[in-house]
Amino acid sequence: MLTPLDIHNKEFKRSFRGYNEEEVDEFLDRVIKDYETLYRENIDLKETIERLNSKLEHYQHMENTLHSTLVIAQETAEEVKLNAKKETELMIKEAEIRAQRLVDEGMSKVRKMTGEYEEVRKQSQVFRTRLRTLLQAQMEMLNNAEEDEN
Repeated sequence: MLTPLDIHNKEFKRSFRGYNEEEVDEFLDRVIKDYETLYRENIDLKETIERLNSKLEHYQHMENTLHSTLVIAQETAEEVKLNAKKETELMIKEAEIRAQRLVDEGMSKVRKMTGEYEEVRKQSQVFRTRLRTLLQAQMEMLNNAEEDEN
């Protein structure tokens, strides 16, 4: 690539009936000045492109990181939901087991109390029968004693 210094240092051969040396020098000075400006702008633009490419890579890396983070967050959310569902199902099963145990205990107590009630009812019947028999015997004795007195 041609540099401004190459243009500045370029020497042309002199010839008879050649170009006006002063005009050529003035033109070359203008070319050098414009070329230097373009050359610097080109360097600045290349640096800007490199800087922007670097930023682009940085942002692409950030985007990839954010995407990965989002995927992990979604997976974690799904895992939390599954764990919560499993835990809820386990709690429901435990509650059902406890409820069944309470029902079974209640039924057992009802059976026991029913048995005790039947036993008390039988004893009450026996007591009434004995009391009736005793009272009848006492009544007979009183009736016999009255008859004996008369």
